[in-house]
Amino acid sequence: MALSDATAAGRRLVIFDFDGTLANTVPTITGTARTVLARHGLDDEAMGDLTRLVGPPFPQAYEWVYGFSPEEAAQITAEYRAIYNEIGAEAWPLFPGVRDMLERVRAAGRLMAVASSKQMRLVARALDDDGISGLFDVALGKTSDEEGDKVSLIRHAMRELGVGPDETVMVGDRHHDVDAAAACGVPCVGVTYGGAARPGELEEAGACELADTVEQLAHVLLGTR
Repeated sequence: MALSDATAAGRRLVIFDFDGTLANTVPTITGTARTVLARHGLDDEAMGDLTRLVGPPFPQAYEWVYGFSPEEAAQITAEYRAIYNEIGAEAWPLFPGVRDMLERVRAAGRLMAVASSKQMRLVARALDDDGISGLFDVALGKTSDEEGDKVSLIRHAMRELGVGPDETVMVGDRHHDVDAAAACGVPCVGVTYGGAARPGELEEAGACELADTVEQLAHVLLGTR
């Protein structure tokens, strides 16, 4: 069976992306990036759709989206983080209904993990700020800009919790999540309520199901539709 035909409901382990999936981080990410990119000579037209930066890891995102050299992308990332790291809890507010959704999935006996392209210390800080760290069995981010790609994080979560791909489902808001999950043999539910994915992106990547609201995501994961 193709991963895109798999069923998300009832799988023992649910792995969540963070940005744009659990928390509405897009405004702060794009606003901070706009400030830094302007310093590096890009006007609004050259920046275009800044939501393209949400999902792929930094600093590579600045290379892939805007064609910066690895050196300048690293410098942009350092400037970005100097601003972003000082913003505080308002940088990562949960989408309305996320806490309830997580509690319902947990109450149904599921294992839960986070696999994010954010730095590990920011993942831990954000989950603590949002008061949901205790709901997850594993929370993973990248340990350096050279390590911690989404594929390795998904595999790490499954290995640590002793769960195979056939018992796991990923939840994410960009094709990067769907692609990484597929590389691990795991289906991915695509969420659209964060607004980062372009129309059709998640379907084209092969998401097994789509959730347009947090409530719909709960139903998809719990099989209660």
